[in-house]
Amino acid sequence: MTRKKRRLYILGICGLALGTAAALVLTAMGDTLVFFRSPTEVATGAALDLDRPFRLGGMVKTDSVERQDDGSVAFIVTDFAHEVPVVYAGILPDLFREGQGVVTEGRLGPDGVFVADEVLARHDETYMPPEVAEALDASDPGWRTRAATSMTGQ
Repeated sequence: MTRKKRRLYILGICGLALGTAAALVLTAMGDTLVFFRSPTEVATGAALDLDRPFRLGGMVKTDSVERQDDGSVAFIVTDFAHEVPVVYAGILPDLFREGQGVVTEGRLGPDGVFVADEVLARHDETYMPPEVAEALDASDPGWRTRAATSMTGQ
């Protein structure tokens, strides 16, 4: 076997190994990807796969937080166009409040209630996850004014 052929075989084997490693990494990442959905997307059923968890983001509807007898918390996430009821069994973040932005991660039940495994609240008065802000802007361009007014108490 000539040197040239030997180099080609080695390059082919390295390329095959690199391709196999890339395929394995992409397959593993695909199983852990979690997509973001707004309440409007959930209400319209846009690209929902009920077998996979996803993130639901929006604003916590005012006067919707209810503590259940079993220790869970029920509340409504809205983008001002549609609403999705959420149930969460766990400790809510300290910054979780009505009228504030929230991102929940979990699954949509067959009854249309989102069962959250995790609840993430904003970390200061001005921050909102970009996905949530874009979804709210799409459904109600005036939400920022109302949110600012509710924060200042005017």
